[in-house]
Amino acid sequence: MRGSRIAAVGHYQPAKVLTNEDLAGLVDTSDEWIRSRVGIRTRHIAGPDEPVDELAAHAAAKALAAAGLAPDDIDLVLVATSTAVDRSPNMAARVAARLGIPSPAVMDLNVVCAGFTHALATADHAVRAGGASRVLVIGADKMSDVADWTDRTTCVLVGDGAGAAVVEASEEAGIGPVLWGSVPEMGHAVRIEGTPSRFAQEGQSVYRWATTQLPPIARKACERAGLAPEDLAAVVLHQANLRIIEPLAEKIGAVNAVVARDVAESGNTSAASIPLAFSKLVEHGEISTGDPVLLFGFGGNLSYAGQVVRCP
Repeated sequence: MRGSRIAAVGHYQPAKVLTNEDLAGLVDTSDEWIRSRVGIRTRHIAGPDEPVDELAAHAAAKALAAAGLAPDDIDLVLVATSTAVDRSPNMAARVAARLGIPSPAVMDLNVVCAGFTHALATADHAVRAGGASRVLVIGADKMSDVADWTDRTTCVLVGDGAGAAVVEASEEAGIGPVLWGSVPEMGHAVRIEGTPSRFAQEGQSVYRWATTQLPPIARKACERAGLAPEDLAAVVLHQANLRIIEPLAEKIGAVNAVVARDVAESGNTSAASIPLAFSKLVEHGEISTGDPVLLFGFGGNLSYAGQVVRCP
């Protein structure tokens, strides 16, 4: 059985930036209130003419270019999203059409905020099993479409964007074993439901679960990769809330790692948050080729999935 690795990454965010001051004109909030509770300063918001698949395609095109590959080099497209409006064609098929990828397998995965790390594991498994040679793995969400802009506890969190990775076969494993699971009976803690669909959550329940139950799971993901947390060069957690990211990273014990804090600039972009933050660390030179990085997604369905990868 062969291994797989991340060959390249890319990301995309819409041009429009919504500041905390802008939000203060919409709901009863303030820059101080938002920063003190969730650590977010700004978020990017897509326009009505910027659908999820367009965000995804931009990020994927950048990852392809960074890998030096053409569209016809890809034989599987996986898109993690929970904000697709239509059931068919799915997001993966729409992205493939936008990029001109001929005859790929196309699948969407909806594991909400843990979607990208689930999709990355799926790509790794497909390559290892010989079902694919090169895979586009994309996390993309347009959370502004499902935000309740009258609810100051949730609308201040969300942003739009996409991140992508190209996964390909390699002689050595550049993507470690995944550790994944969920707490289905607590699925009500994070919801996108109703008509029209709206995002809602039980913030305190999510905070307690993330900061108490997830640290040993994340450490076990490191163990499966044959590493101790102090060996990590970076930790990229789901960018939910800075008040969750910081204590969770500390409890994992990655004392020598760069901790991604892109949530401050991008808000919670759900499935896009991990590849978006990871791609920025690579682009800014904060991590180097071959560095071990923990990617750890968590959230909706109280699902989680994490793995240690080698930086492209």
